[in-house]
Amino acid sequence: MIGILLTAVTALALVVGVVTVLSTGALRTGVRLLLDLLTAAGLLRLAGDPGWNGLAGAVAIIALRQLLGAALSAPPPWSGRQSPPPCGGDDHHLPLALRRGTGKMGG
Repeated sequence: MIGILLTAVTALALVVGVVTVLSTGALRTGVRLLLDLLTAAGLLRLAGDPGWNGLAGAVAIIALRQLLGAALSAPPPWSGRQSPPPCGGDDHHLPLALRRGTGKMGG
């Protein structure tokens, strides 16, 4: 009985991960859902086989989830903008400055 449930949860994890990525385009969310459901499958495996092999499998899945979760939550090492704006990158994107002597906003 536990084996069937374990197979169903593992298959559900794969389906949910793929459907999430394909429907929303959010790779991080899809991977996190996949890892959460695989963690549930590992805990079910531990409930069905309370030996050392079941414990080692559950620990491996939880460690993988923690490592990948930390890697996915870290910001990317590059900046958001890789190239200058297409208009040439001059200063017209900066906020308007005060005109000298008039005290009015200039443009």
